[in-house]
Order: sequence, then C-alpha cells, then structure tokens
Amino acid sequence: MLDAMATAKVGDDVFQEDPTVQKLENLAAEKTGKEAAVFVPSGTMGNLISVLSHCGRGDEILLGNKSHISLYEVGGVSALGGVHPRTLPNNNDGTISIEILEKGIRHSDIHSPPTRLICLENTHNLCQGSPIHPEYMMSVWNLAKKYGLKIHLDGARIFNAAVALKMPVSKLTEKVDSVMFCLSKGLSAPVGSLVCGSSEFIDKARKARKMVGGGMRQAGYLAAAGIISLVNLVDRLQEDHENAKMLATQISQIEGIELDKSKIKTNIIFFKLTGLDGEAFLQQLEKKQIKILMTDPDAGMFRAVLHREVSKEQVGTVIESFKSILA
Repeated sequence: MLDAMATAKVGDDVFQEDPTVQKLENLAAEKTGKEAAVFVPSGTMGNLISVLSHCGRGDEILLGNKSHISLYEVGGVSALGGVHPRTLPNNNDGTISIEILEKGIRHSDIHSPPTRLICLENTHNLCQGSPIHPEYMMSVWNLAKKYGLKIHLDGARIFNAAVALKMPVSKLTEKVDSVMFCLSKGLSAPVGSLVCGSSEFIDKARKARKMVGGGMRQAGYLAAAGIISLVNLVDRLQEDHENAKMLATQISQIEGIELDKSKIKTNIIFFKLTGLDGEAFLQQLEKKQIKILMTDPDAGMFRAVLHREVSKEQVGTVIESFKSILA
C-alpha cells in the first residue's frame, strides 16, 4: 500500500485531472453498481454532502436514533445544511420498522417541514455491527417510491455487511439513491471515503464537497491506498469477523461480562461490564497495550472492534488479559 501511494500518478483532483483518483472513483462506482463516485476525506463529510445534495434548507430527513449521522457527526446536516433530522427508534438489528418509517413521513401541512430523505446505516455500528439484509432495503425502497422520497445509505462498513451476508456490495446498494463507504475502517487505508450515486447526484455532491472544504489537489497519493483496499483487502474481512466471534464467545463466559454472542455478525462487539469500575478496567487493559472504547460509562458499556492489525493470536492474548483482570 505504501509503495502504491509513493508511486501514484497524480494531478489536480479539483479539476478532475488526477488519474489515480479517477481510477478509484470508477472502481467504487462499479463495486456499488452506481453511475459515478466522488472521493472525500472522511465518512462524515461523505454523509454530509449526500444530505446536502438530496435536500434543501428546511427539508426533513428520517433516520435512526442510534445512527452515526444523528449521534456522531456534530449535527452537521442541521448546522451547515439547515436540514431537520427526525429521529426514529432503531430496532436491535439496526433497522427501523417500516410502519414507524411510514408514520414518520410528513404529509403536506403548512406547519411541517417536508420529508425528503430516508437515511439508513449498514452495517449498523451501535447495533452490534449488524448487517442489513437486501429484503429490508427493498421494503424501504418500496415505501420511498410510494411517497417520492430518496434513500441515502451510510455504508461506512458496507463491505463487512457484504462479506457477512455472502453477497456483492451492489446487492446491498441496489435500492438506494446514494451510498457512502469508508476506506479507512476494515479496508485499512489511511484516509478517505467514497460517495456513490447517479452522475447527476455526484455532480451535486462534488460541488458540495468543494463548498465544505473537501476539494483536494494531488489526492492520488491517498486514492492509491484505497485502490489497494478495494482490490486486495475485501475478502480478508472474514478473518476479522471470525476473530470477533472468537473473542465474543470466550469473554461471554467470564464472570462480570454481559454479552449476547449470538448478536455478533461482523467485526464489532459491545459488552457490559459489572463489578469493576470502567475507567479502572481501561487502565488495566492499556497497561497490557490493549485499547477498547467505553461507549456508555453510566451503563458500563464497551465496544471492541477487530481489524487487519489484530491477529488471531493477539485475540487470544486479549482473552487471557480479560480473564486476569476480572479474576
């Protein structure tokens, strides 16, 4: 990957003159079954410019109450786009019930913002990294078509979903108008995400990218890493899933940890810790050079994410470390 970055052919991407960025964008569009794509520095920017391209000021989007856009993107769609987010309850598998979605759609009323867009997430981070099945996406698409709405998919880990469900990414993005996916998570590139959609949509998104400061010049050095990710590092995501299941199975047997291992479908594990202060637990882990995230200190909830740089042998070390700390 470093060799590809160092030897990349580059140009000015703001003027769409960087051949390596163009190659990455074409590859991303092909993988997702869309007409075009645009390279962005981050997934947050990718989601933001997608919403800005679908919606105008005063429009409303429907999204889950546990979604990344709602919780972890600094309210950008509101602050920068004047777009009103209407949050609806996520199910444990990351979906939103079709009945609740339909009830959330505004009807023409002088008092209400018009509903323009449904935002979904696959895999769903806060719902145990659950992959969303194409049958559900079809149901949402039928609903959106009925009411003239668009669908944006936060697919930061869409390749994890595709590997877990044993199907091409395009099958999971077939019934959405736009999709963002990250290169810098399980796909292991140092930076970058892609937004994919129709050619007309991507023209709007490219201009929105420029407006929010995402236009990059010789970005091919970064895009080269993304090409390696998409060509060489997708199939190996299964290793991360297997390591996550191994870790979940073993630590679920430790007294003081509450974890439903049946919910582990990809590379993300959430668990609850009882009987030990969360900060003290993190400090003990860091002494052993193990880093995880405490997502809810009050509830004692933690998240562990498996990736390319955590081997099966290291997972074994983590398991033994958990056992020794909680003994």
